[in-house]
Amino acid sequence: MQRRSFLLGMLTMIALAPIKVWAALWNRPAFEAVKIKDARQYLNVSEEIPSSDIVIVAPERAENGAVVQIEIRSNIQNTEAIAIFVENNPTPLIANFIFGDGAEPFVVTRIKMAESSDLKIVVKAGSQYFTNAKNITVLENGCG
Repeated sequence: MQRRSFLLGMLTMIALAPIKVWAALWNRPAFEAVKIKDARQYLNVSEEIPSSDIVIVAPERAENGAVVQIEIRSNIQNTEAIAIFVENNPTPLIANFIFGDGAEPFVVTRIKMAESSDLKIVVKAGSQYFTNAKNITVLENGCG
């Protein structure tokens, strides 16, 4: 019986190892920050350069803030990460996508928006940060 317990314990440990690896990549303070300035600081975002090479496809008016579909494409060479912020949300950092070598910097997702706000995208390429924004009017609150 001890051998079975040992093997089950080892199997469980091996199965849970990837969860610990993913948890280490999660930047908890950035996602829990209540101000966009603090979230940017936790992501080590320095000076941002405005860029039209970040394409944002999102509705100008969202009927329901609980489900707002957005599409982000970065045409900036060597894009490493795309961060999505909604300034007027209780926690402004919505997502931070990290891309490996050769991955296409393209994201389609659905987000929640508490109220009308700017959707701000920050792209990391090398040691530089680029940004673009789009204002979205929310007709029905999605975070409350």
